[in-house]
Amino acid sequence: MNNIGNLGIFVLVLATWFAPALFAVEGDSVLLEKHFRELTKDTNWRPTSTHEVSFPTHHPQGMTAVNDRFFLSSVEVVDRAADEGVGHLFEMDRNGVLTRQITLGEGALYHPGGIDYDGARLWVPVAAYRPDSAAIMYTVNPDTLESQEVFRFDDHLGAAAHCPEQNLLVAVSWGSRRFYRWDTVELNGRATVPDPANPLMQPNGSHYIDYQDMQRIPGTTYMLCSGLRSYQTTENRLAAFRLGGIELVDMKELRAHHQVPVPVRPPAAPAWTQNPFYVQATEQGLRFFFVPEDNKSSIHIFEVEKRQ
Repeated sequence: MNNIGNLGIFVLVLATWFAPALFAVEGDSVLLEKHFRELTKDTNWRPTSTHEVSFPTHHPQGMTAVNDRFFLSSVEVVDRAADEGVGHLFEMDRNGVLTRQITLGEGALYHPGGIDYDGARLWVPVAAYRPDSAAIMYTVNPDTLESQEVFRFDDHLGAAAHCPEQNLLVAVSWGSRRFYRWDTVELNGRATVPDPANPLMQPNGSHYIDYQDMQRIPGTTYMLCSGLRSYQTTENRLAAFRLGGIELVDMKELRAHHQVPVPVRPPAAPAWTQNPFYVQATEQGLRFFFVPEDNKSSIHIFEVEKRQ
Protein backbone atom coordinates (compact mmCIF):
# COMPACT_ATOMS: atom_id res chain seq x y z
CA MET A 1 0.00 0.00 0.00
CA ASN A 2 1.38 3.46 -0.83
CA ASN A 3 2.08 6.22 1.69
CA ILE A 4 -1.08 8.10 0.78
CA GLY A 5 -3.16 5.05 1.57
CA ASN A 6 -1.38 4.58 4.88
CA LEU A 7 -1.96 8.22 5.73
CA GLY A 8 -5.64 7.87 4.92
CA ILE A 9 -6.01 4.89 7.23
CA PHE A 10 -4.10 6.75 9.97
CA VAL A 11 -6.41 9.76 9.69
CA LEU A 12 -9.45 7.50 9.72
CA VAL A 13 -8.20 5.77 12.88
CA LEU A 14 -7.59 9.13 14.57
CA ALA A 15 -11.05 10.31 13.60
CA THR A 16 -12.52 7.11 15.02
CA TRP A 17 -10.66 7.61 18.28
CA PHE A 18 -11.42 11.30 18.74
CA ALA A 19 -14.90 11.60 17.22
CA PRO A 20 -16.67 10.39 20.39
CA ALA A 21 -14.85 13.03 22.43
CA LEU A 22 -15.69 15.75 19.95
CA PHE A 23 -19.33 14.73 19.78
CA ALA A 24 -19.39 14.49 23.58
CA VAL A 25 -18.32 18.12 23.87
CA GLU A 26 -20.96 19.22 21.37
CA GLY A 27 -23.56 16.97 22.98
CA ASP A 28 -22.78 18.28 26.46
CA SER A 29 -23.33 21.83 25.22
CA VAL A 30 -26.66 20.91 23.68
CA LEU A 31 -27.70 19.20 26.89
CA LEU A 32 -26.50 22.11 29.00
CA GLU A 33 -28.71 24.59 27.17
CA LYS A 34 -31.64 22.16 26.93
CA HIS A 35 -31.60 21.16 30.59
CA PHE A 36 -31.16 24.74 31.78
CA ARG A 37 -34.25 25.78 29.83
CA GLU A 38 -36.16 23.08 31.72
CA LEU A 39 -35.38 24.61 35.12
CA THR A 40 -38.21 26.47 36.85
CA LYS A 41 -38.87 28.16 40.17
CA ASP A 42 -40.10 24.77 41.41
CA THR A 43 -36.98 22.82 40.43
CA ASN A 44 -35.53 20.56 43.12
CA TRP A 45 -31.89 21.43 43.82
CA ARG A 46 -30.29 18.46 45.56
CA PRO A 47 -27.09 19.18 47.54
CA THR A 48 -24.68 16.28 47.06
CA SER A 49 -21.30 17.22 48.56
CA THR A 50 -19.17 20.02 49.97
CA HIS A 51 -15.39 20.32 49.75
CA GLU A 52 -13.46 22.76 51.93
CA VAL A 53 -11.03 24.90 49.95
CA SER A 54 -7.55 24.32 51.35
CA PHE A 55 -6.25 27.91 51.16
CA PRO A 56 -7.37 31.45 52.09
CA THR A 57 -9.53 32.61 49.18
CA HIS A 58 -9.93 36.30 50.17
CA HIS A 59 -13.06 37.51 48.27
CA PRO A 60 -13.79 35.06 45.42
CA GLN A 61 -15.25 36.50 42.23
CA GLY A 62 -15.41 34.04 39.34
CA MET A 63 -14.83 30.39 38.52
CA THR A 64 -14.37 28.23 35.45
CA ALA A 65 -13.13 24.72 34.71
CA VAL A 66 -10.47 23.27 32.42
CA ASN A 67 -10.80 19.49 32.42
CA ASP A 68 -10.32 18.40 36.05
CA ARG A 69 -9.07 21.79 37.27
CA PHE A 70 -10.96 24.78 38.62
CA PHE A 71 -9.71 28.34 38.21
CA LEU A 72 -10.90 30.85 40.80
CA SER A 73 -10.46 34.63 40.60
CA SER A 74 -10.36 36.59 43.84
CA VAL A 75 -9.67 40.07 45.18
CA GLU A 76 -7.51 40.65 48.25
CA VAL A 77 -8.24 44.09 49.68
CA VAL A 78 -5.34 45.78 51.49
CA ASP A 79 -6.76 49.31 51.78
CA ARG A 80 -9.82 49.95 49.66
CA ALA A 81 -9.88 53.69 50.39
CA ALA A 82 -6.31 53.97 49.12
CA ASP A 83 -6.97 51.70 46.11
CA GLU A 84 -4.58 49.05 47.41
CA GLY A 85 -5.09 45.37 46.87
CA VAL A 86 -4.02 42.23 45.03
CA GLY A 87 -5.80 40.38 42.24
CA HIS A 88 -5.44 36.59 42.42
CA LEU A 89 -6.09 33.76 40.00
CA PHE A 90 -5.96 30.38 41.77
CA GLU A 91 -5.79 26.95 40.18
CA MET A 92 -7.15 24.09 42.30
CA ASP A 93 -8.37 20.56 41.88
CA ARG A 94 -12.04 19.72 42.23
CA ASN A 95 -11.57 18.98 45.91
CA GLY A 96 -10.34 22.51 46.58
CA VAL A 97 -6.62 21.76 46.87
CA LEU A 98 -4.44 24.61 45.58
CA THR A 99 -2.05 23.66 42.77
CA ARG A 100 -0.84 26.98 41.32
CA GLN A 101 -1.58 30.71 41.45
CA ILE A 102 -0.68 34.02 39.82
CA THR A 103 -1.49 37.67 40.45
CA LEU A 104 -3.05 40.03 37.91
CA GLY A 105 -3.59 43.77 37.66
CA GLU A 106 -1.58 46.85 38.48
CA GLY A 107 -1.95 49.78 40.87
CA ALA A 108 -5.58 50.61 41.56
CA LEU A 109 -6.70 47.97 39.05
CA TYR A 110 -6.61 44.95 41.35
CA HIS A 111 -10.20 43.63 41.37
CA PRO A 112 -10.64 40.51 39.15
CA GLY A 113 -14.19 39.79 38.07
CA GLY A 114 -16.14 36.82 36.75
CA ILE A 115 -14.07 34.68 34.39
CA ASP A 116 -14.59 32.27 31.51
CA TYR A 117 -12.70 29.62 29.51
CA ASP A 118 -13.17 29.70 25.73
CA GLY A 119 -11.59 26.33 24.99
CA ALA A 120 -8.09 27.77 24.58
CA ARG A 121 -7.60 30.51 27.16
CA LEU A 122 -9.08 32.10 30.26
CA TRP A 123 -10.57 35.61 30.07
CA VAL A 124 -10.07 37.64 33.25
CA PRO A 125 -11.11 41.30 33.64
CA VAL A 126 -9.32 43.20 36.41
CA ALA A 127 -10.75 46.59 37.41
CA ALA A 128 -10.66 49.28 40.05
CA TYR A 129 -12.87 48.49 43.05
CA ARG A 130 -15.55 51.07 42.25
CA PRO A 131 -18.11 51.76 39.52
CA ASP A 132 -17.41 53.87 36.43
CA SER A 133 -13.67 53.31 36.77
CA ALA A 134 -11.27 51.40 34.50
CA ALA A 135 -10.21 47.85 33.72
CA ILE A 136 -7.63 45.66 32.03
CA MET A 137 -8.78 42.60 30.10
CA TYR A 138 -6.36 39.68 30.33
CA THR A 139 -6.14 36.25 28.76
CA VAL A 140 -4.35 33.48 30.63
CA ASN A 141 -2.94 30.24 29.23
CA PRO A 142 -4.38 27.54 31.53
CA ASP A 143 -1.37 25.27 31.02
CA THR A 144 1.46 27.74 31.63
CA LEU A 145 -0.48 30.43 33.55
CA GLU A 146 1.14 33.00 31.27
CA SER A 147 -1.02 36.14 31.17
CA GLN A 148 -1.36 38.62 28.31
CA GLU A 149 -3.00 42.02 28.36
CA VAL A 150 -5.60 42.25 25.59
CA PHE A 151 -6.81 45.82 26.07
CA ARG A 152 -7.67 48.55 28.57
CA PHE A 153 -11.11 50.05 28.98
CA ASP A 154 -12.59 53.13 30.63
CA ASP A 155 -15.17 51.40 32.83
CA HIS A 156 -15.30 48.76 35.53
CA LEU A 157 -15.68 45.33 33.89
CA GLY A 158 -17.17 42.93 36.41
CA ALA A 159 -17.39 39.69 34.39
CA ALA A 160 -16.59 38.48 30.89
CA ALA A 161 -17.22 35.58 28.49
CA HIS A 162 -15.74 34.89 25.06
CA CYS A 163 -17.44 32.97 22.26
CA PRO A 164 -14.73 31.96 19.73
CA GLU A 165 -17.27 30.43 17.33
CA GLN A 166 -18.91 33.84 16.92
CA ASN A 167 -15.76 35.90 17.59
CA LEU A 168 -17.61 37.82 20.31
CA LEU A 169 -16.42 39.01 23.72
CA VAL A 170 -19.08 40.16 26.18
CA ALA A 171 -18.53 41.90 29.51
CA VAL A 172 -20.70 43.75 32.01
CA SER A 173 -20.15 46.91 34.01
CA TRP A 174 -20.34 47.31 37.80
CA GLY A 175 -23.63 45.78 38.90
CA SER A 176 -24.06 44.50 35.32
CA ARG A 177 -26.14 47.54 34.38
CA ARG A 178 -24.42 47.77 30.99
CA PHE A 179 -23.47 45.09 28.50
CA TYR A 180 -20.39 45.62 26.36
CA ARG A 181 -19.66 43.51 23.28
CA TRP A 182 -16.54 43.45 21.13
CA ASP A 183 -15.57 41.63 17.95
CA THR A 184 -12.48 39.47 18.40
CA VAL A 185 -9.87 38.22 15.94
CA GLU A 186 -7.37 35.39 16.24
CA LEU A 187 -3.98 36.81 15.24
CA ASN A 188 -0.74 34.81 15.43
CA GLY A 189 -2.24 32.49 18.01
CA ARG A 190 -3.52 35.34 20.17
CA ALA A 191 -7.06 36.54 20.69
CA THR A 192 -7.17 40.25 19.89
CA VAL A 193 -9.82 42.98 20.01
CA PRO A 194 -9.33 45.33 17.03
CA ASP A 195 -11.37 48.24 18.41
CA PRO A 196 -11.41 48.03 22.23
CA ALA A 197 -12.49 51.64 22.81
CA ASN A 198 -15.72 51.31 20.84
CA PRO A 199 -17.72 48.25 21.85
CA LEU A 200 -21.42 47.87 21.32
CA MET A 201 -23.03 49.07 24.56
CA GLN A 202 -26.52 48.01 25.57
CA PRO A 203 -28.35 48.53 28.88
CA ASN A 204 -29.13 45.35 30.77
CA GLY A 205 -32.91 44.92 30.81
CA SER A 206 -32.79 42.42 33.69
CA HIS A 207 -32.86 44.17 37.06
CA TYR A 208 -33.73 41.66 39.77
CA ILE A 209 -30.11 40.42 40.10
CA ASP A 210 -26.66 41.83 39.32
CA TYR A 211 -24.47 39.45 37.32
CA GLN A 212 -21.25 38.38 39.04
CA ASP A 213 -19.95 35.52 36.88
CA MET A 214 -20.41 34.24 33.31
CA GLN A 215 -20.00 30.95 31.46
CA ARG A 216 -20.34 30.49 27.71
CA ILE A 217 -22.15 27.45 26.32
CA PRO A 218 -19.84 26.14 23.55
CA GLY A 219 -21.29 25.82 20.08
CA THR A 220 -24.13 28.26 20.82
CA THR A 221 -24.60 32.02 21.10
CA TYR A 222 -25.63 31.68 24.74
CA MET A 223 -23.92 32.24 28.05
CA LEU A 224 -25.07 31.65 31.62
CA CYS A 225 -24.91 34.67 33.92
CA SER A 226 -25.17 34.17 37.67
CA GLY A 227 -25.64 36.83 40.30
CA LEU A 228 -27.61 38.13 43.24
CA ARG A 229 -29.17 41.16 44.84
CA SER A 230 -29.97 42.01 48.46
CA TYR A 231 -33.42 43.38 49.26
CA GLN A 232 -34.12 45.28 52.47
CA THR A 233 -37.06 47.05 54.06
CA THR A 234 -36.73 50.53 55.50
CA GLU A 235 -37.98 49.18 58.84
CA ASN A 236 -35.30 46.49 59.18
CA ARG A 237 -32.21 46.94 57.06
CA LEU A 238 -30.34 44.19 58.93
CA ALA A 239 -32.72 41.46 57.77
CA ALA A 240 -31.69 41.50 54.13
CA PHE A 241 -33.23 39.03 51.71
CA ARG A 242 -30.53 37.77 49.35
CA LEU A 243 -31.98 36.58 46.07
CA GLY A 244 -29.69 34.62 43.77
CA GLY A 245 -30.36 33.60 40.21
CA ILE A 246 -28.92 32.38 36.92
CA GLU A 247 -29.96 33.56 33.47
CA LEU A 248 -29.50 32.24 29.95
CA VAL A 249 -28.38 35.28 27.94
CA ASP A 250 -28.00 35.52 24.16
CA MET A 251 -24.60 37.05 23.38
CA LYS A 252 -25.90 38.60 20.13
CA GLU A 253 -29.16 40.02 21.47
CA LEU A 254 -27.72 40.76 24.94
CA ARG A 255 -30.92 39.80 26.68
CA ALA A 256 -32.06 36.95 28.88
CA HIS A 257 -34.07 34.10 27.35
CA HIS A 258 -34.58 32.05 30.52
CA GLN A 259 -34.29 32.98 34.19
CA VAL A 260 -34.29 30.79 37.30
CA PRO A 261 -33.75 31.47 41.01
CA VAL A 262 -31.36 29.37 43.08
CA PRO A 263 -32.35 28.01 46.51
CA VAL A 264 -32.78 30.70 49.16
CA ARG A 265 -30.50 30.59 52.21
CA PRO A 266 -30.94 32.06 55.74
CA PRO A 267 -30.41 35.84 56.00
CA ALA A 268 -26.99 35.44 57.64
CA ALA A 269 -25.67 33.21 54.85
CA PRO A 270 -24.47 34.49 51.46
CA ALA A 271 -26.52 33.57 48.42
CA TRP A 272 -25.24 30.54 46.55
CA THR A 273 -24.46 32.78 43.58
CA GLN A 274 -22.19 35.10 45.55
CA ASN A 275 -20.06 35.04 43.48
CA PRO A 276 -18.31 32.17 41.61
CA PHE A 277 -20.27 29.42 39.89
CA TYR A 278 -19.79 26.70 37.32
CA VAL A 279 -22.24 24.24 35.74
CA GLN A 280 -21.82 21.12 33.66
CA ALA A 281 -24.18 18.69 31.97
CA THR A 282 -24.47 15.13 33.27
CA GLU A 283 -26.41 12.10 32.13
CA GLN A 284 -29.00 12.86 34.80
CA GLY A 285 -29.24 16.62 34.27
CA LEU A 286 -27.02 19.45 35.55
CA ARG A 287 -24.33 19.73 38.20
CA PHE A 288 -23.75 23.15 39.77
CA PHE A 289 -20.68 24.29 41.72
CA PHE A 290 -20.82 27.35 44.00
CA VAL A 291 -18.16 29.07 46.16
CA PRO A 292 -20.07 31.76 48.10
CA GLU A 293 -17.92 32.29 51.21
CA ASP A 294 -14.99 34.65 51.68
CA ASN A 295 -11.56 33.61 53.00
CA LYS A 296 -12.57 30.22 54.38
CA SER A 297 -14.49 28.92 51.40
CA SER A 298 -16.06 25.64 50.32
CA ILE A 299 -17.12 24.19 46.98
CA HIS A 300 -20.83 23.36 47.25
CA ILE A 301 -22.16 20.90 44.68
CA PHE A 302 -25.81 20.52 43.64
CA GLU A 303 -27.43 18.03 41.27
CA VAL A 304 -30.49 19.04 39.29
CA GLU A 305 -32.16 16.15 37.51
CA LYS A 306 -33.70 16.61 34.09
CA ARG A 307 -37.44 16.39 33.68
CA GLN A 308 -38.71 12.94 32.78
